[in-house]
Amino acid sequence: MTCKVIVGGFYGDEGKGKIIAYLSIKDKPKIAVRGGVGANAGHTFVYNNQTFKVRMLPSAVLNPETKLLIGAGVLVTPGVLKEECQRYNAENRTIIDNHCGIIDESHIRRDAEDAHLKKIIGTTGTGTGPANSDRALRILKLAKDVSELKNYLGNVSDIVNESIDGDQSILIEGTQGTFLSLYHGDYPFVTSKDVTASGICSDIGIGPKKVDDVILVFKAYVTRVGGGPLENEITVDEASKLGWVEYGSVTGRQRRASPFNMELAKKSVTINSATQIAVTKLDVVFPDCAGLKEYSKLTPQAKNFIQQIEDRLGVEIVLIGTGAEINDIIDRRTEN
Repeated sequence: MTCKVIVGGFYGDEGKGKIIAYLSIKDKPKIAVRGGVGANAGHTFVYNNQTFKVRMLPSAVLNPETKLLIGAGVLVTPGVLKEECQRYNAENRTIIDNHCGIIDESHIRRDAEDAHLKKIIGTTGTGTGPANSDRALRILKLAKDVSELKNYLGNVSDIVNESIDGDQSILIEGTQGTFLSLYHGDYPFVTSKDVTASGICSDIGIGPKKVDDVILVFKAYVTRVGGGPLENEITVDEASKLGWVEYGSVTGRQRRASPFNMELAKKSVTINSATQIAVTKLDVVFPDCAGLKEYSKLTPQAKNFIQQIEDRLGVEIVLIGTGAEINDIIDRRTEN
């Protein structure tokens, strides 16, 4: 059994939710645990023509047999958590760490009123920045202090470490993307904490030696929401012609777009110590590949694109997304 960490390779919106949802069905993990910032990041995926959207729960919510955990480093918005648990009938299999920080209305209000965050950085307005600021000052309320969350509480680090030692399969889910990291991104156009693989492990409370694989997720092109640099950015008209127009799952804002950035991807592989890569939305760049599930059936142009990434980055691409449905995927792990 294995412990896999899944993180974004660019600026978020890479399709991590689809990859994690697929792995939750295919690999049947005992536990899925979420790291990252909080409800500022949304994961969207489609299964059997039903669209799933989660901002607090792990994307493995799709598998009713998988326990859903939220690590101590994650900020919890109680209303969002409870609504998702009810919507997906997950109340009895969700555990949040006692030490999760709590976002309240004052944090959301401060986020909305801060001109620097709103107009320059492009905050999502969900209160995560002010809440993490309060946490650094040691004045933030924790989950253990909120009575309405008492039925969800547990020691996530202990549960995950004991499960790994017991040879159970674990999925660890990151949010956003490497270059939104507070430390490794385009400061100040970043999120309020580290969201690289090592940061996500810290959120959960596991050491690096407990991780078997780091799966780095890239989209076949690059998108970014909000301010900050985006090398080789194309115009809205160009993005529309290419079919690259997208909107943020939390903010609804249109994402900026650019072609796949090999140098940025290479840096991301290094920072995250990636052992495997997943590439999503290949069908958007190469429409003839839509819905394919076998690598051998890809067009020569698509194969060349995949091969170039593997050659330049030196890491195997094991999963390739070819459509919106989670099963629209080429799983190269099964080809051997």
